[in-house]
Amino acid sequence: MTVSSLSCDSLILEPIGQLVSPFTEKFGIPRQANLIESAYAEIELYTPYNNPDAALGLESFSHIWLIFGFHLNYQEKWRPMIRPPRMGGNKKIGVFASRSPFRPNKLGQSLVKLHRITKENNQAKLIISCPDLLNGTPIYDIKPYIHYADSADDSRCAYAQEQPTKKLNIEALALYEENLKTVAEEYPEHLNELIKDVIAYDPRPAYKQGRNDDKTYVVRVYDLDISFVVQNDTAVLQSLEKIK
Repeated sequence: MTVSSLSCDSLILEPIGQLVSPFTEKFGIPRQANLIESAYAEIELYTPYNNPDAALGLESFSHIWLIFGFHLNYQEKWRPMIRPPRMGGNKKIGVFASRSPFRPNKLGQSLVKLHRITKENNQAKLIISCPDLLNGTPIYDIKPYIHYADSADDSRCAYAQEQPTKKLNIEALALYEENLKTVAEEYPEHLNELIKDVIAYDPRPAYKQGRNDDKTYVVRVYDLDISFVVQNDTAVLQSLEKIK
């Protein structure tokens, strides 16, 4: 049966809010949610969805599902087969066996920890941690995580059986430490921990991981560019610069 033969209407989605995240570029973003505990973000709900009544009772749940859009890929065509980074980019699998952003409807889902719900001027805002989403990501729906229904003890996860682990040790040059001191008061107190966590998971392409590398990389957190090089499984933080 083809899509054209179905007697159903298309679903029109409108965002209920957007994510305000420290991750402002793809490079360095966590490969999955719940990896970096030092990463905090906010879900800014749009009117009328920011009515506190819409979130009533949600505070009693520890985790929530976010249904979101891959907004930077809206103009990209979907691909029936992709190369998952977890497989080193060497093997193709079907898009429906992946979490690739190049999907027919550009939708994703992510499980994040809900810290609290703030209410100001009769408007609700959600504070979450451990996101794997870019700043400005449109949020289409929010659902509570229910352990007995959403967790499967007998699950199989194929190429994603094990949780990613930190791959790099972290060292920092004096210049980085000096740069950090000049801006630290403008950012959350966990800024240094967040930067080190992001780089420790080695954001470089899969084919470069586990190798020495002469290239200087720049990862962006909030509006800060952090330069680093990798030497013998150690990332050396060289400098930190605020984007003007």
